[in-house]
Amino acid sequence: MLTAGVDHVATITKDSDRLQRFYVESFGATIEFDGPEFPGGPRMSIINIGPDCELNVFEIEGNTEADHQTPMYGRGRIDHIGFLAASLEEFSEIRERLMAAGATDGIVTVFGRKISMFFRDPDRMECEVLVANPDFDPEDVIFGVPSPRFQ
Repeated sequence: MLTAGVDHVATITKDSDRLQRFYVESFGATIEFDGPEFPGGPRMSIINIGPDCELNVFEIEGNTEADHQTPMYGRGRIDHIGFLAASLEEFSEIRERLMAAGATDGIVTVFGRKISMFFRDPDRMECEVLVANPDFDPEDVIFGVPSPRFQ
């Protein structure tokens, strides 16, 4: 494989401050940059969400894309973002923080070799947090059922 993963995902928001707070408080993210993308350009925030991965968030005056929400698979070329938790412990911590923020119902689903939980960020973008499934059995691959670890 010639790549090491995804470097960044670019999104549009109407409220950079609120989105930054959410990712810092829920994921322990850090803000690398917050200012104009170029002189006179739109506000751009670089939110570090992993050692080599970031959200590039643009706040563009008059842009209403952040208001649009459609059902899964009707959202255009990028449907949702999946975040990889560093470990099962960090997944549990993120889950607790997202539940406290009212961003998720906390349901964790078995997704083969991973477990996942969906949430919505303050812009109502649907996202997912995943981690390796510690109960994965290659002889009995399961998808779409609640994880017994998080009942």
